[in-house]
Amino acid sequence: MLETNTTDIKQKIRKQLSAVGNLPSIPHIITEVSQMLDDENTSASDLCKVISQDQSIATKILSVANSPMYGIPRRVATIDFAIVIIGLEHIRSLLLALSMMEMFKAKNSADWNHNDYWKHSLMVGTTAKKIADDLHYPKSGEVFTAGLLHDLGLLVLHKYLPRDFKNILDLVKKDSVPYLQAEKMVLGFTHEDIAEYLFERWNFPSFINDAVLYHHSPSLSQYNPVLASLIHLVDYVTQKYEVGSFVWDTNYQFDENIVDILGFGSIDNLENFLRSYEGLFKTHFESLN
Repeated sequence: MLETNTTDIKQKIRKQLSAVGNLPSIPHIITEVSQMLDDENTSASDLCKVISQDQSIATKILSVANSPMYGIPRRVATIDFAIVIIGLEHIRSLLLALSMMEMFKAKNSADWNHNDYWKHSLMVGTTAKKIADDLHYPKSGEVFTAGLLHDLGLLVLHKYLPRDFKNILDLVKKDSVPYLQAEKMVLGFTHEDIAEYLFERWNFPSFINDAVLYHHSPSLSQYNPVLASLIHLVDYVTQKYEVGSFVWDTNYQFDENIVDILGFGSIDNLENFLRSYEGLFKTHFESLN
């Protein structure tokens, strides 16, 4: 039954998105950087020359490197130093995430603030990576990428399906329906489904697809519930502590099953864990401003 529903949802998404024309292809910078990273002789300086050609992405990479989550005592002012801080093993996935966000970037309007969206995405990605490191999750780079991209479907929804986007907002405003429920009522699917559809189309790693698809309901993940739970936890934290919160997550429904999935044992243990990070969360968010 689940497989049939999933197939139906993908067919609906394909039909909706095909009506708006061709979606963009993976940016050239990703192909070029990927080829360079496959060469063991590539240096940070070599990557710097390519990345610096795209000023918007270069600026965002500096924002990431200057995050308090990396604990660097002095300001990171150059791309080559930022690459060293972030690490060659993470720079490819970071560039991929940033390029996706730039591809679908929309101008600010009365119903969309792209700066808030960017700060929320960066907050979730960097904070989830920090928590993953502290919980000894073995592949925190995956968490970082999934966190940055978890709401990519909203960008696509806003840019390519503006009428549906407006209808969702109207439903939320008039009937106080939660955003995710309003998406299902208007579209028959959610921004999570949109992102997963695109990631499959672009041959993204399955762990990214899964984490993004289930970031609102990580206990439903059958592939990697831990990764999905880490993203869900920080998405919830942005609302709980008002640090990088995004309007689309208003009245966020917390999945308490992550207490066991992440090994906290009890909700009290999880709450104590989060309180110990509260100061860092707020310092980090202030740095994004």
